[in-house]
Amino acid sequence: MPVRRVAITGLGAISALGPDLASFREALFAGRSGIRPIQTPLPAPLRFPNGAEVAGFDAAAHFDHRALALLDPFAQYALVAARQAVRDSGVAFAPERTAIVTGTGGGGQRATDDGFVALYRRDLPRVNPFSIPRIMASSAASHMSKEFGIRGPVFTVSTACSSSNHAIGQALWMLRQGVCDVALTGGSESVFSYGFLKSWEAMRVVSPDTCRPFCKTRSGLILGEGAGMLVLEDWDSATARGARIYAELAGFGMSSDAHHITQPSSDGGALAMRCALADAGIRPEQIDYINAHGTATAANDPAETAAIRTVFGAHTDKLCVSSTKSMHGHALGAAGALEAVATALTLHGGRIPPTANFTEPDPQCDLDVVPNAARVRQAGWAMSNSFAFGGLNAVLVLAAATCPRP
Repeated sequence: MPVRRVAITGLGAISALGPDLASFREALFAGRSGIRPIQTPLPAPLRFPNGAEVAGFDAAAHFDHRALALLDPFAQYALVAARQAVRDSGVAFAPERTAIVTGTGGGGQRATDDGFVALYRRDLPRVNPFSIPRIMASSAASHMSKEFGIRGPVFTVSTACSSSNHAIGQALWMLRQGVCDVALTGGSESVFSYGFLKSWEAMRVVSPDTCRPFCKTRSGLILGEGAGMLVLEDWDSATARGARIYAELAGFGMSSDAHHITQPSSDGGALAMRCALADAGIRPEQIDYINAHGTATAANDPAETAAIRTVFGAHTDKLCVSSTKSMHGHALGAAGALEAVATALTLHGGRIPPTANFTEPDPQCDLDVVPNAARVRQAGWAMSNSFAFGGLNAVLVLAAATCPRP
């Protein structure tokens, strides 16, 4: 039986770059960063003043008060992005033949924080009775299922910063195997609560100013938030209904470093990339662009560079490699989803997004990182990397809709 091809026919995004796909696309290729001073009210200053928050979001414009009682911001963002993606796709769901697979690293962090403040600081005898529905990591997927009437497989993956890529990869494989005909997939995160931010402050990996991936002057990551969602369809069904296809989702690979909880191993990243290439059935030299994990931490960027050079060898010098985290921040469990959206837009639009905020090359990161300005180039094949704390790696391979299949 031939392997089913999978088309990406709908995209949605809400992030520091804007409230919708159009603003995300415009800022992405303009190289405009969404990193700014943190606006969320905090009881005390942090060591890092900046973040990549979703700006100007009015939840009441999207949900009524009854819905908001059950929705932590991470779930709100997921639903807003999902609505965009479904509308963008124009697909008609067969409820029992449609799946939802989402990713999140932290789930309802703000609801968790609010509950602990009420219990331990304000000494209230009880917490909000909706705390558990707001906190649980699967709540976004459940609310999406309810809103769209989707009755097929619905679940959530949580693998820290690789959550979204693992979710998207599982959706790809389910479509290929005939478990479903359509999948709504991606990830969401909302991290700007005081307790969660203090936990990141303690790790000393957050930049005091901005995010400069692969740069000699890099000083750490910048936390971001938001959601990215994609509609995946059986390729033949999508073409038969005349759908606009952004790209083909062609491969998925994953691995574990089995090394260290917070320090990356280039071997694990390289293995995941090789697995994704093998799953797509292509050779390394066919890849034109990599949307890198690119966190701008001291350890990650050289390790990812080494992994890329291990897999691609001499072809590395022909690759464009950029980190869009320099613009939308590190959205943790939502990062892979935002980057998958960015990669699909890259293949569809014939432009490579830049690595913003770049000042000085680092000999340990000797890649063409497309510094500061987008580049006109029609990539045929692209890769999107997510390498998480815990050594959990997940890599996607995408192809331009017009790219010949091997």
